Amino acid sequence: MSKVPVRLLFFAIVLSLVMVLAACNENSTESDVDKPETDVEKEETEEAEQTDEPEEAGGETEELYSIDDFSNIKGEDETPLEGGELTFGLVSDTAFEGILNYNFYDGNPDVQVLQWFDEGLLTWDENYVYTNDGAATYTMSDDNKTATITIRDNVNWHDGEPVKAEDLLFAHEVIAHPDYDGIRFDASLRNVEGIEAYHNGEADTISGIEVVDEKTIKITYKEATPSLITGGIWTYPLAKHIFGDMNVADISSSPEVRQQPIGFGPYKVESIVPGESVVYSKNEDYWRGEPKLDKVTLKVINPNVVVEALKNGEVDIVDSFPVDQFPDNADLSNLSWLGVTDRAYTYIGFKLGKWDADNGINVYDPDAKMANVNLRKAMAHAVDNNTVGERFYHGLRWAGTTLIPPSHPEFHDSENEGLPYDPELAKQLLDEAGYVDVNGDNFREDPDGNELVINFASMSGGEIAEPLVKYYIQAWEQVGLHVEMLEGRLHEFNSFYDRVEADDPEIDIYQAAWSVGIDVDPDGLWGEQAAFNMTRWTNEENTRLIKEGLSEAAFDLETRVETYKEWQQLMVEEVPAFPTLYRAVLVPVNNRVQNYAIGDGTGIYRYQVGVSAEEPEVAE
Repeated sequence: MSKVPVRLLFFAIVLSLVMVLAACNENSTESDVDKPETDVEKEETEEAEQTDEPEEAGGETEELYSIDDFSNIKGEDETPLEGGELTFGLVSDTAFEGILNYNFYDGNPDVQVLQWFDEGLLTWDENYVYTNDGAATYTMSDDNKTATITIRDNVNWHDGEPVKAEDLLFAHEVIAHPDYDGIRFDASLRNVEGIEAYHNGEADTISGIEVVDEKTIKITYKEATPSLITGGIWTYPLAKHIFGDMNVADISSSPEVRQQPIGFGPYKVESIVPGESVVYSKNEDYWRGEPKLDKVTLKVINPNVVVEALKNGEVDIVDSFPVDQFPDNADLSNLSWLGVTDRAYTYIGFKLGKWDADNGINVYDPDAKMANVNLRKAMAHAVDNNTVGERFYHGLRWAGTTLIPPSHPEFHDSENEGLPYDPELAKQLLDEAGYVDVNGDNFREDPDGNELVINFASMSGGEIAEPLVKYYIQAWEQVGLHVEMLEGRLHEFNSFYDRVEADDPEIDIYQAAWSVGIDVDPDGLWGEQAAFNMTRWTNEENTRLIKEGLSEAAFDLETRVETYKEWQQLMVEEVPAFPTLYRAVLVPVNNRVQNYAIGDGTGIYRYQVGVSAEEPEVAE
């Protein structure tokens, strides 16, 4: 399966709150998750928080909000101008990496850049099922194993070349190539008939893919699965006329990906300041129709200045807003607020093995420092995420319970309480596992009597990020565990993921976040062959349940729901990771912006976005 920084708080208040929550930490819990197309996007952890009752923070109890109170669509309140310009803010304390192709990107900041100029061939409805409203239509064979995809005649790359069936074949060939350096060769792609033989050099072609004509392609899968129509078809073509003569190993770093990316979406990339900004112009030849705006500028906005940028009209929209800052800015006169349950969750992961790149599998290490399941359960029970969500996110984040979030209500097990806050149970579990304080320093040694220091890696992301990490460390200290921030500091987004993905031996636990995919299938994040399974945990029962969730029997919705309930409970029992917070996405939109929507299946697309005035409104 498979959404960003945080917030401004006065440092003195934050520190006092960190102390308080550590002290009054004796009751709470929370949850949320999702993933895009066929994989997962890494996303910056928006964790941060004070730890204190609001009264002690110097005021009355903060009002709690609900995501149910927000609309996810801003319609046409006024008639849009013909043309006009808009500025989109990407809220981040780090540069976007700049891998600007769907076949290669692996981080949420890059997808924020991509979605203005490129798209998949198929779209989804509100239930995350493929429709025939996109750049292509599709049909499934009677046995549900073969997808026939037909690209519309008027779908063209930005250089005028038609998007062809061979471009989608080429994308599969590149992803399956041994020299491919991306993360898309996952279980969904491996389900294509003949693709593993091609990957292993045993065949020159992918037997399961047939180009019928210039605009039609058939893809046959080894197994019919319910996931095929909810994200299991790879729908992102790769322009063969541009990349066909390149070495596969060179594509992701090429100028055609980094500096002059191409797509077939509503806008064209005109210029890029690497990691900082992108200027787009309208694609007059866009297949849905001519976009309303003449120009869009995307620029990175530090979370510490996002409020001022919105107030003064420096940006019209941001990708998401720090929810801890919402109450103080809810009444800004120049903004409308959109909200939706995020297809994402933040989590604490335990390092439990290594990635075997040669064989493309995760290898569990039963001797890893964090291998004791009671140790992992105790760390989950020791933290009070309900209080975190209420006190620091005003109810717009809430305690995570399972690794399928409520953004997928059919499959999220709302009756599973996960590992709720219970520090006494945490202490009991540690005692039973032999983690006891041998030398009287108030920290527990490991079962062999050796000093136990747990290195905790987390990302930067706003002024609350470090206080939140300190809260977790203090919560674990309350149950006798000695946890230290890796190298005594937070780590920048890209370098953090580089180290976690590389299984840096200095990292024992880490705090991260997933934007999860359209499809509920958890294999892309937690499967044996999932590179995104950065815990490196594997388990036969995990593999069995994931496979059953994709079986022909799982075409029966009730069967699939029950299978994923079992899987959620298995992950609660084994705890390779535990969710900390589910979350709402809040998006402020300048009042002049017309026809903008967030979330899936709204029927409103980027080409329809317009503005009703030449200049943004400024807050009074």
